[in-house]
Amino acid sequence: MLKKLLALGYLVVALGACQAQTPLSEEVKANIKLRVDNGMNAGIIVGLIDNKSESYFGYGVKSLDTMEAVDEYSIFEIGSISKTFTGILLADEVLKNEMKLEDPLQLYLPKGVTAPTQNGESIRLIHMANHTSSLPRMPSNFNPSNPANPFADYSEKQLYDFLGNYELPRKIGSQYEYSNYAMGLLGHILADKNESTYEELLIERITEPLGLNDTRISFTASMKKNLAMGHSGGVEVENWDIPTLAGAGAIRSSAVDMLDYLATNMGIKESNLYPAMQLAHQNSRKEGESPIVGLGWHTMVVDDLEIIWHNGGTGGYRTFAGFIKGGDRGVVVLSNSNTGVDDIGIHILHPDSPLNEIKPSIGVKLQNIMDTLGIEAAISNYWDLKKNKAEEFDFTEGQLSKLGHRYLKKKEMEKALAIFKLNIEAFPNSSNVYASYGKAQLKHGDKETSIINYKKAVELNPGNLEAIKNLTELGIDPKNIIEEIVVDEKILETYIGRYELYPNFILTVSKDRNQLKTQATGQPEFPIFPKSDNVFYLKVVEAQLTFNKNGDGKVESVTLLQAGQEITGKKLKK
Repeated sequence: MLKKLLALGYLVVALGACQAQTPLSEEVKANIKLRVDNGMNAGIIVGLIDNKSESYFGYGVKSLDTMEAVDEYSIFEIGSISKTFTGILLADEVLKNEMKLEDPLQLYLPKGVTAPTQNGESIRLIHMANHTSSLPRMPSNFNPSNPANPFADYSEKQLYDFLGNYELPRKIGSQYEYSNYAMGLLGHILADKNESTYEELLIERITEPLGLNDTRISFTASMKKNLAMGHSGGVEVENWDIPTLAGAGAIRSSAVDMLDYLATNMGIKESNLYPAMQLAHQNSRKEGESPIVGLGWHTMVVDDLEIIWHNGGTGGYRTFAGFIKGGDRGVVVLSNSNTGVDDIGIHILHPDSPLNEIKPSIGVKLQNIMDTLGIEAAISNYWDLKKNKAEEFDFTEGQLSKLGHRYLKKKEMEKALAIFKLNIEAFPNSSNVYASYGKAQLKHGDKETSIINYKKAVELNPGNLEAIKNLTELGIDPKNIIEEIVVDEKILETYIGRYELYPNFILTVSKDRNQLKTQATGQPEFPIFPKSDNVFYLKVVEAQLTFNKNGDGKVESVTLLQAGQEITGKKLKK
């Protein structure tokens, strides 16, 4: 959906690292520093390569507890950049005449498992690698027991059970729909064909030949030592384990290894894998179709400049890797927080592309006031600043949430409760603020108040997995809170269309049977679920859509509510 959004006191050590001889502009350095100092990212490391040199710039920490600085050897989860490795593994099999891109998926499935077809047509390997298989982003039987490590218990049986029972919604190859499931399945069958695990195949074919010793799925002792802990909302989170869908996002790596990986993809470093990499870069879709996708890799065209790229994200990490096609410039950006860094990577490759504007965090300001002048002074200053200097600070709900969780982790309960309560007063329609307050109340020993706030969180967003999980553990059945809403198909059809939230940032709403889906420019498609006839919510992120009608009863706009911000986009004419 929208570009997702620790006080200075949190980062009291010297944060700069590996800055020697970097060609990064002062603008980019200042932007990165502001992100870290405002608590948006715990740490960021940028690696740059051209045909003459490699260089790095790092700022921030591997852990807000240890305050150890990030550097080019720090280990990050690279998330969906793993898909480019899977694409290269497929390309390698093709060039060895072991597999063909046009091979049907069915050819590589275990006995007794049948892949779905559409009008007699079969899903082929190329469809899985370029996200046109008609398989969904995620399987419907994905129900993690631990939302903090959601892929850990998704089994091979579930993988194949879903495939055997899924009905394809449209013609295979006709439409791009980003699919973690399809790429995870592709990685799984590549491993099975070679009688190995995905990680064993990855090491044998790519990381060992290229000397990428810190690029693995399982931690080596060295990788564990250098791990940059993932963060969400200013709090350390669990690392993700992705055994069955490994090919979709399980790899961990460092900036040094990722820059070597890019150097080989760019042809700067010689390797027998380069022909497979070139095949993975080539557009595998029909000329003119958008987006341009190879085997895993995507290509964006900006002012006639072709950038081959992929990004990634897991629970506590965001990453970007890309290079100029036919050029000599590549970049990798790794962060151990769940706030995106794509704009940094794209700006470095195409300087006319803007960096996200970073405002000072109101959380930073409040922490300094609260720690010196007390809770009442901080709360009073918050409302005064919001009234008189709202444009000077970042007042999104996440700023207070990060501060509250930081106090919670430090066991400064009175301050934590005050901040979470303030966030509810500032954002009364946000599900997450009630869930955070419920969590704090539970730690404070007030189970009754905790349940009240978790219930409110689910009422506001029936897709709030954290609140649902905690209510269940507290003996409350969330099904008794969530009201099932069925919206007439004729009403759903009136919402179909394109809505302009920003110039060149379009939210497309489509319908598949009685399921509405939405897709923002350059992002995956997600299903949305009704909360009322005109209000819908997402389960993958805390966000809500309200469809607005004019005086004639026609839908004229949509309002996106996310992180306490409301943005309205007009419906575009067909």
